[in-house]
Amino acid sequence: MSITTEKELKFVGKSVLRKEGIDKVTGRAQYIDDVKTPGALYGKTLRSKIACGRIKSISFGGNIPWNEFTIVDARDVPYNRVMLIESDQPVLCDGVVLHKEEPILLIAHEDAGLVEEALRAITVEYEKEPGVFEIGQGKVLKQYDIEEGDWQKEFANAEVVFEGEYRTGAQEHVYIETNGFIAQWDGDNITVHGSHQCPYYVHKALKYAFKLQDHQVNVVQMTTGGGFGGKEDFPSVVAIHAALLARKARRPVRLIYDRAEDMASSTKRHPSLSRVRTACTKDGVLRAIEFNFYIDGGAYVTLSPVVLSRGILHSFGPYKWPAAKLHAQCYFTNSPPYGAFRGFGAPQSIFAIEAHMTALADHLGMDPAELRRKNFIHRGDAMPTGQIVEETPNMEALMDRALELSDYKRKRGAWKRGSGKGIGLSTFMHGTGFTGSGEVYLASRVGIATTRNGGAEVRVSSTEIGQGTETVFAQIAAEALGIDVAKVSFRRPETKVVPNSGPTVASRTCSIVGRLVQRAAEKMKQRLAGADIGHHYAEHGEAYEEVEYVPRPGLVWDDNTYKGSAYGAFSWSVNVVEVDVDPVTAMPKVHTLTSTVDIGTIINPVLAYGQVEGGIAQAIGWSTCENVVLKEGLMENHHLTNYVIPTAADAAKIVVEFMPNPYSEGAFGAKGVGELPMDGPGPAIVSAINDAINARFTHIPLMPEEMLK
Repeated sequence: MSITTEKELKFVGKSVLRKEGIDKVTGRAQYIDDVKTPGALYGKTLRSKIACGRIKSISFGGNIPWNEFTIVDARDVPYNRVMLIESDQPVLCDGVVLHKEEPILLIAHEDAGLVEEALRAITVEYEKEPGVFEIGQGKVLKQYDIEEGDWQKEFANAEVVFEGEYRTGAQEHVYIETNGFIAQWDGDNITVHGSHQCPYYVHKALKYAFKLQDHQVNVVQMTTGGGFGGKEDFPSVVAIHAALLARKARRPVRLIYDRAEDMASSTKRHPSLSRVRTACTKDGVLRAIEFNFYIDGGAYVTLSPVVLSRGILHSFGPYKWPAAKLHAQCYFTNSPPYGAFRGFGAPQSIFAIEAHMTALADHLGMDPAELRRKNFIHRGDAMPTGQIVEETPNMEALMDRALELSDYKRKRGAWKRGSGKGIGLSTFMHGTGFTGSGEVYLASRVGIATTRNGGAEVRVSSTEIGQGTETVFAQIAAEALGIDVAKVSFRRPETKVVPNSGPTVASRTCSIVGRLVQRAAEKMKQRLAGADIGHHYAEHGEAYEEVEYVPRPGLVWDDNTYKGSAYGAFSWSVNVVEVDVDPVTAMPKVHTLTSTVDIGTIINPVLAYGQVEGGIAQAIGWSTCENVVLKEGLMENHHLTNYVIPTAADAAKIVVEFMPNPYSEGAFGAKGVGELPMDGPGPAIVSAINDAINARFTHIPLMPEEMLK
């Protein structure tokens, strides 16, 4: 399908070749395990085998030359805390164990095989204590409350009150390469190379753990094969561990996880429980919502507050509610800490509201599409946060096109409920960038420098993790500067040489950071005043321009009342899912998923399609087969032999059509794309399965063995 913008642009809107693509397909790209480090030691982590308790003793046995090993424990850490939102998580266990896989000590040796053997020869004696593993049983980690309108009166006078309970499971990221860092000290200065998505998060964590100044820490990103949020905060722990070993050994240290350790110890998507109660008229006009949203945070705070925040701020869906009571709580448990995962909170709450809307439609005897159409939010309407919708969501058009492309009406009429074939839908939105005042707090900066060849270099800490950052930034800069995209290069993120453009998360890279790239390039063009870049460089040397994020007027958020404009813009989408369920095995097969999408201006169509199709595939896995089996809080099936992810054989036919509605403050009109496609498939899939087998399931993942029962 062709994609149009208000004016024809030379590079924006075109599927130019990926900047980093050739290096990846030819094998020249250097992942962390490809880096050669002569004289380096190999590090490993000793982890707790209990979920809650205290360490009584540690003994080093076996026929191991322990005098040759570098051994690090909590006493070797200058500041034994991992700095993030709160610094409650110890770098190494200080005697109190709060989850299985908690790091206790680190060992390193130049013989990798001997390190593995030595790890098995260490014995830890514990004093075990009872743990907490269920949502709602532990202490409250974080809470948010939002109220709008007289919700109590609406429920008291409602013609129909309908309620339901909905659950979502954890999910493993399964990025291409595991977590890993190589650390090396030069005097009192530390440099780490690693696989991660947020260089300045790692920089901050290293600085605080070792009590260093900014200039003493350098974080370099190596080629990173996907992050999905799993390489947002967890790499800080790995980097500190590698740096501790390197400092004590006075030699470089490689600390690179194998897949089993990575899956067992790293963060996962937060499991959730939602209780939803709605009030409406008999003909389906929504009057009020009461949404109680609960998530498992695990043993430490990590990123749970922002996950909880996004969850509650997406809980009301793309609908108009005259009144609302929204309540969100995250609980401590004795699970390894949960963290960010594509959508971080929104997929969980959107699953609940969309599954609820379909169930409400069934209760009212309405078509689920028509119930939604009757209640879509429009420009000028207020959300429960008090935010006035300033854009045109155009949800009716998105839904009409999705229904048309999927032949929804004919199939819904022709497929008898319980026939083994089912169809379901979801309608949803996703906020662009960080919530509320988050972008103001970050104060992101972006730089553009001229180069000797008459081009420009983009300098940001936003990372290329497979989504196309280098390419879209080159397109944006080339368009703004009026030069060929081939002449725009991308400086590898390294904290000593690039400004802090904020983390590569929250669907902010293209729209928000890309807008800064556009502004910096426009500023450079104005400075050059028509001069050829190559000639200017020859006469004056490198020219450099840097810009900082400034919120647009009227974008105000109050963190105390949790009211105001939560996001500068929203992306909008509709999914229609067709499912076949095998009558013998109860194995669900997502046959076709149709998605209509508004993400504003499309910078690079091939990359945009890839983001949507990839997010949908990941959501299908979360919904149908990626079952994280927890035992005492720990992922028991932490191997790719028993944690099932979708393969090519499981791929659905995915039909995507973009219907752009540009956002004036985004890069050439772009809005967020990375997380939106993760939000909608889950509830649509479960609705389709329920339709196919005449059931009322309200959770994901929905496994065949459950349906067989």
